[in-house]
Order: sequence, then structure tokens, then C-alpha cells
Amino acid sequence: MNFSIAKLKIKEYNVIVILWGVFMELLKNRIRTEGIALNSDILKVDMFLNHQVDAELLDACGEAFAKAFENDGVTKVLTVEASGIPLAFSTALRLKVPFVFAKKGSHSNIGTDLYAADCHSFTKNMDYAMVVSKKFINASDNILIIDDFLANGAACNGLMNIVEQAGAKLCGIGIAIEKGFQPGGENIRKKGIKLCSLAIVEEMGKGFIKFREQ
Repeated sequence: MNFSIAKLKIKEYNVIVILWGVFMELLKNRIRTEGIALNSDILKVDMFLNHQVDAELLDACGEAFAKAFENDGVTKVLTVEASGIPLAFSTALRLKVPFVFAKKGSHSNIGTDLYAADCHSFTKNMDYAMVVSKKFINASDNILIIDDFLANGAACNGLMNIVEQAGAKLCGIGIAIEKGFQPGGENIRKKGIKLCSLAIVEEMGKGFIKFREQ
């Protein structure tokens, strides 16, 4: 690599880092102003992220994920229904690749040739199966997993299981909000997986939210 190319790559990297910081602050500020910490575990953001959706905000999140993973050869984006879908759509649109969402439970209209993984929802205190048709993911794919929340990591683990079943490559994981005080993020990073979280909540309680410096 000659000196001019090296300088260009450094400049591009610095631009990505600056943009990532801008997108992080955009999401954090929205959480500060509208997010509600009901207790030390539950963060309510359904007014802009996972019930009513602020399309411009989620489009910005998708742009951030696309920038973070633009050099990782992503061929498909994978998420799980339902709240991961808007983020995955925006990310896939920016990367110009398809996105696939795992369906929860049994669905007679997608056939029986499926990848399936069990998952436990700590929020709802229930188990469910997530399924993806084998038509849509295969060993030639480089998969980027996108989701809205990361806490204990159950959903991400289920999606990673599906990627492994398909023989595909996992490029990394993009998360809008990570609960840094729960073990999901740390466990994923220990595996050497590229994990990019736009906002990491270090601590929260009724009336306050503290973010981790990134």
C-alpha cells in the first residue's frame, strides 16, 4: 500500500468514526428526552423505536450500521420480527442487499424446510421458536444481524444459531440499544464477533439513564 492510499484509508476511517459518533448522539439524545426507565431493567422507547416508529431516526440508524459494516462484504441482513424489521430494512437499503426476518412460532405458509432456533424472551418470560426458510440463507452468504435491543443475548444467539446452521459467515451484529449491565454484549464480544451498538446503557433506574462512553 503506497502512502497516498494509506492516507486516504485513514481519512475514510476517520469520517466513519465521526459519523458513527453523530448517529450515536442522535439516538442517545432521543432516549434522554423521550425514553422512560421504568426500573433498573426495563427501558420504554415504544414512542419512537419499537411500537410507533420514527422513520427518519431509524433511517439514520440504518445508515450508521451500513457505514460500520460497508467493508465487510455483507450479502444479507438478518433480524427477527417484529421490532427489528424497520432497522434491518433501512440497513439493507443502504447496503443494497436483501434482508430476511426470522418468524416467531410456526407458520404453515413458509413450508417445513426451515432453520429453527429456540429463544427465551426475558421481557415476556416465554419461550418461542424463530424460523427462517432455507431458501433465503445459504453457505455463500455473509450475514449481518441487526436488532433493536441487546440484553441477555437470547435473540442474537438464536439468529447466530440459524447462520451457523446455514453454513453462512457472520459479518457482525448491529444493535440500536444495548443494556451494558446485562451479559449479552460482553459474551458476544468475547467470541471475537464485531458488535456495533449505537447506544449502550450502563445503568438506569426510575427517572435516570446513564450511558457508557464509547
